[in-house]
Amino acid sequence: MGLDGLSSLKAKNLLVLIGFLVTSFSSPAQVFDIAHVDSEPTRTFLLATPNPKALVLLYPGGGGMLRLQGDGSTRNGHTFVRSKDLWAQYGIDAVLVDTPYDLGDLRRGDMRGREEHLQRVNEVIDFYRSKLNLPIWIFGHSMGTSTVSNFLNGNLGNQKKIEGAIIAGTIRSASIDDDITIPIEAIHHFQDSCLGSLPENSKRIIGGRPKNLPSKLVLIDGGISESNECEAFAYHGFNKTEPEFIDAAAQFILSY
Repeated sequence: MGLDGLSSLKAKNLLVLIGFLVTSFSSPAQVFDIAHVDSEPTRTFLLATPNPKALVLLYPGGGGMLRLQGDGSTRNGHTFVRSKDLWAQYGIDAVLVDTPYDLGDLRRGDMRGREEHLQRVNEVIDFYRSKLNLPIWIFGHSMGTSTVSNFLNGNLGNQKKIEGAIIAGTIRSASIDDDITIPIEAIHHFQDSCLGSLPENSKRIIGGRPKNLPSKLVLIDGGISESNECEAFAYHGFNKTEPEFIDAAAQFILSY
């Protein structure tokens, strides 16, 4: 093979290498393990979209454990998992946020107000703010609304780190203090019959907010309940209304 042939081959190999590197470092879906001092990292799964306008951090309910694998897959059927690909059409990056340990629930005890958990929330926010430089929203469903509530109420300065917050299927112990001035939206299914997260909880929070603060309540109807009233495939989990659920949240995010 002549020098011209070798040069051509090297050029082709270089292009292949460059293409591999671009694919490796700009994948639309990536797992990031965010370091935590003297303990397991917080695993997150980023679903990126071209030219994003915002980023939303998704905190699921139950014990919070998605058990995300190295490729982002999970057997968990939470509504945030089922609807994770719907954010891209709105130009919003979505991040599933896992936890390395069970955060409890209303029956077994809620650990989402503990300093260690809230430190992890801050670490996730700091990581993605530094990495992507996008407006960040925090979105909690069911027990995940406890994460949002405790994060905002526990430290007044935390609200300065995010653009706004969304709660859905709000639990009865959740609250948003009056000095939290960022945009707050509450979404609830009209037929949610889970006793710990009735629609009245979302109505109470939004109805009790000072009138001069940006707040919105959305009630969704329809779908089908196929499991226990407090589980993922019930009305509580917005089963079969995922498009309406994500649209309500995305439109609120894009309005700011």
